[in-house]
Amino acid sequence: MHTVDELADGAHGVDVVVAGGATRSGSVRAGLATVPDDVDVVVCHDAARPGASAGLFESVIAVVRGGADAAVPALAVSDTLKRVPEWGDSGGVVAGTVDRSGLFAIQTPQAFRREVLVAAHAGEPEATDDAALVEAAGGTVMAVPGEAAAHKVTTADDLVIVEALLGGRAAGGGL
Repeated sequence: MHTVDELADGAHGVDVVVAGGATRSGSVRAGLATVPDDVDVVVCHDAARPGASAGLFESVIAVVRGGADAAVPALAVSDTLKRVPEWGDSGGVVAGTVDRSGLFAIQTPQAFRREVLVAAHAGEPEATDDAALVEAAGGTVMAVPGEAAAHKVTTADDLVIVEALLGGRAAGGGL
């Protein structure tokens, strides 16, 4: 892993390091402001997914270059999903089971036609991912097969999972 200062020196293929915003969408807008107008495809990726392969980046970029407004990696949901409207001290009452057919967990990297992503961010909307903003603006978002190794690190348990998926490289600084 590298520090921001190490990345800013340009030695790791980084052109610009941008301070993040107060929200995920704000951070993307800060980055978009530095992207030259002649760039056709923009890729947004969460650093919390260190296991995403180069092939996954290539897949989403290829779909956008093929004509889609956006492309996202997707993994079919395998767990049973329950709706639990309230979670109290003693747990929550299950209100129903959600049909998981056709449901997918979406990952990053996500690729976009630059002008579509810029337009989707007009007015500074907020969303949990940029594809949702493109969808809301009427754009076409295509899915590509995701990767288990692109698991998101949100909790300490997630870190254990990602370290196992990456063969211990996360703990050893090999990313």
